[in-house]
Amino acid sequence: MYGHYEDQNALTANNKISSSIFKQAKFTDDGSSVPTTDFETAAAKASPAVVHIKVMKRVSDQGFSFFGIPQNQDGSGGMSDNNSNGAQPREVASGSGVLVSANGYIVTNNHVVKDADELTVTLNDKNDYKAKVIGTDPATDLAVIKIEGSNFPYLNFSNSDNVRVGQWILAIGYPLDLETTVTSGIVSALSRDIDINSRNSQAPLESFIQTDAAVNPGNSGGALVNTNGELIGINSAIASPTGSFAGYAYAIPSNIVARVTGDIIKYGSAKRAYLGIMFGNDQMSEAQRQKNNIPNGNGVYVMDVANGGSADEAGIRKGDFITKLNGTVISTGTELVGKISALRPGDKIDITFVRGGQENTTTATLKGTQGNYPQQEQLQQQQQQQQQQQQQQPDDNQ
Repeated sequence: MYGHYEDQNALTANNKISSSIFKQAKFTDDGSSVPTTDFETAAAKASPAVVHIKVMKRVSDQGFSFFGIPQNQDGSGGMSDNNSNGAQPREVASGSGVLVSANGYIVTNNHVVKDADELTVTLNDKNDYKAKVIGTDPATDLAVIKIEGSNFPYLNFSNSDNVRVGQWILAIGYPLDLETTVTSGIVSALSRDIDINSRNSQAPLESFIQTDAAVNPGNSGGALVNTNGELIGINSAIASPTGSFAGYAYAIPSNIVARVTGDIIKYGSAKRAYLGIMFGNDQMSEAQRQKNNIPNGNGVYVMDVANGGSADEAGIRKGDFITKLNGTVISTGTELVGKISALRPGDKIDITFVRGGQENTTTATLKGTQGNYPQQEQLQQQQQQQQQQQQQQPDDNQ
């Protein structure tokens, strides 16, 4: 049949114009050679600093593990270790981490080391070390652990503000209990809020780098690097209906990682900065915007300002549109959160805002607390009044 079709297609076969449209792909019409992106240098530079974290923990009394793979999250897969001597069974789980200092500090995800009884870190050179948890921050899903030693290979934090949509990146880790594994992709979006950290924190903080690099269970806590092998993020989550990679992965930007990691190493916990404003969800529909009386405009609309907070003292008011932070254009609330999250209490930040059609700039000194929103103050006053009334009422049981 194929031969018969070919004979009947003589008109196309004899047409020089038609046959000439098929050519080998080139980067340029003049045939000059253009080098492709080099991933080898980046992989060789970054891989030695990415470690395999093996976690031992007690299996819960309910008979299930906390290391199961929750939907949309790159959790740690594990298997049970049932002892025959009658001791409580323990479970082995694994994840990844990144050495960030020569003396053994490692950053990873909070969900990798949460509830761990024992941690073993295997380096790229196959050497094993016992590790201890230095501190965790569930709000960002970050943790710092440490191994004893010196002269370890490590990565410095790069400026994640320089990350751009479309740039090439590499994800490095230990997925599915494999040895060091490198996958490539591009940055497909920035400042993503997927509401995953709310599972472990009442004040979650998210401003993820979204990529299409293949990330699977075990990649949690591993490195996201650019083509220079510089650390731009820590892989933390995936979007998946099955628990395995289905197209998109999410990394915590290095600027947030650097701030949280530095705080944990220095203070034992993260010192979060607050601007003290309330704003709408980025996914708010037009009907919701109308319901909340949010007008059209560029930037982040300020729905409320906390009394005594940083924004309040800087002169930001309800109804303002915040359009820039330190001169960088801000379009969404998640972008604003990402910028503030990379800073510490006491840091100063220039805020550009629009009020009544006029652009203004002010400087705010960030605080470690939000302040009190008017609605919260009213609620607190009502609760105090109710308590006073209850105290004044006679007790019939006396």
